[in-house]
Amino acid sequence: MTEQPIPTVDIDHIKRLIPHRYPFLLVDRVRDVVANTSAVGIKCVSMNEPHFQGHFPATPIMPGVTIVEALAQTAAVMVGVSNGMEDKDLLVYFMSVDNCKFRRKVVPGDVLELKITTLRGKPGAKVWKFAGEASVEGELACQCDFAAMIDLPAE
Repeated sequence: MTEQPIPTVDIDHIKRLIPHRYPFLLVDRVRDVVANTSAVGIKCVSMNEPHFQGHFPATPIMPGVTIVEALAQTAAVMVGVSNGMEDKDLLVYFMSVDNCKFRRKVVPGDVLELKITTLRGKPGAKVWKFAGEASVEGELACQCDFAAMIDLPAE
């Protein structure tokens, strides 16, 4: 039996799942969620983002670390929505980033597609590992593997 995709997760739903807010909420929508398995995040890159004031004013480029963070936020949304973690004050902590490569610049006006796949993790697990790929118009911008601890505060 094939797992049915979860409907698109909009920005209001995202904010119920992860604690990030402006200027560090780096995913606008998550679609094609297959519970605990995979998802695709969407990040619309805008010149209005604060990192472009200094990275770099004459040639704005989205910092690589924020691309990796956007992949991680997509993964957190996938885990959260898959496991009914809305309004639970979910916290996510990076544990490692491995095999990270950057293949193209990401600039204002780009729409970043953030594909994540679970390598290790299951409902109830605290530690998850993911493979991530960020692309613009089908062209790979970044790829990496990363691990995170997903924590819920004590109730």
